[in-house]
Amino acid sequence: MTIHSNDFGPAPHTRIGFLLFPGFPMACLTSAMEPLRAANEIAGHQVFTWALVTETGADAEASAGVLFPADINLANAEGFDCLFLLSGPEGDFEDPVSGPGRLRYLARHGVALGAVSGGIFPLARSGLLAGRRCTVHWCYRSAFEAAFPDCTAVDRLIVRDGNIYTVSGATAMFDLSLELIGNALGADAMNEVACLFQHPVIRNGSARQKIPVLQSDRTVDQMPPAVKEAMSIFSENLESPVSIRDAAQMAGISPRQLERSFRAATGLSPGEYYRRQRLKAARQMVLYSWDSVSDIAHAVGYASSSTLTLHYRKFYGVTPVQDRNQAFQPARGKTCTPQSVAPFSATSKTRCGTMA
Repeated sequence: MTIHSNDFGPAPHTRIGFLLFPGFPMACLTSAMEPLRAANEIAGHQVFTWALVTETGADAEASAGVLFPADINLANAEGFDCLFLLSGPEGDFEDPVSGPGRLRYLARHGVALGAVSGGIFPLARSGLLAGRRCTVHWCYRSAFEAAFPDCTAVDRLIVRDGNIYTVSGATAMFDLSLELIGNALGADAMNEVACLFQHPVIRNGSARQKIPVLQSDRTVDQMPPAVKEAMSIFSENLESPVSIRDAAQMAGISPRQLERSFRAATGLSPGEYYRRQRLKAARQMVLYSWDSVSDIAHAVGYASSSTLTLHYRKFYGVTPVQDRNQAFQPARGKTCTPQSVAPFSATSKTRCGTMA
């Protein structure tokens, strides 16, 4: 199908590479490529071209089990304007020296690097995110921050820091592709592509991620102001929990008002919500790291691993160790096995699991 509904005139050619790791989220790839394809059709010429890259040149199997043939291996990848890493949080290079080294080489020679969803983990392990701001999908954020304390994670859809883009998920990648189209062809083309895909809102990358509220059909941004502020205070104080009284004071209301507002908005007391947030953070570290249960307990404000285990089993129905072990069972649909990979920290390694 050729659309070519407008004469947008010449535009600079942009060549994009997608570095695929085994188990990468397929939606992130299609959300990037399809808007660019449509933009080419609208423009009537190849404004964007792309290639699929893997570390070794072998085909890459997506999280949905679909096999994607690679166009080129990473060592021979040349001529890209941008290279995006697509991965689950367990993604890592087979060669822990040459793979990250190649990324650093490309960055030094003017290639913009990006990471989508879990692709931020291998990018961070390469050292290229040290000291930078980045966005991390909310379901990985606690595990990422524990692993890479030298990176500053912010709650945004897309973050650009220098020549590095980080993208929180699949629809955020669609938004970034629209931005690239707008830069190349103008706002009219960007709007036309968005409408072709019935993308209802063209979101600025600085927009916040949508984060679900426990036991609710609403998201954090839909909460009453004082409740939303308290939720933010709780999420920023996991390792050293604050009292409900102090949280209420920081939110500008009385503890009694906070209690009433929280129950009305979520059905939970502030204390119960806070405890569940800490348990959610603990589960991220259980599933996406090899940190000990004791280290995880301290990271989310528990004095001992036994107390964390008690609350964890009550909420999730399994202990942290059982939950971690079950993640490797074939019945859970996992295709990876424990392996030695670049550590999160001195004592932790990544695990299986992908998110769009």
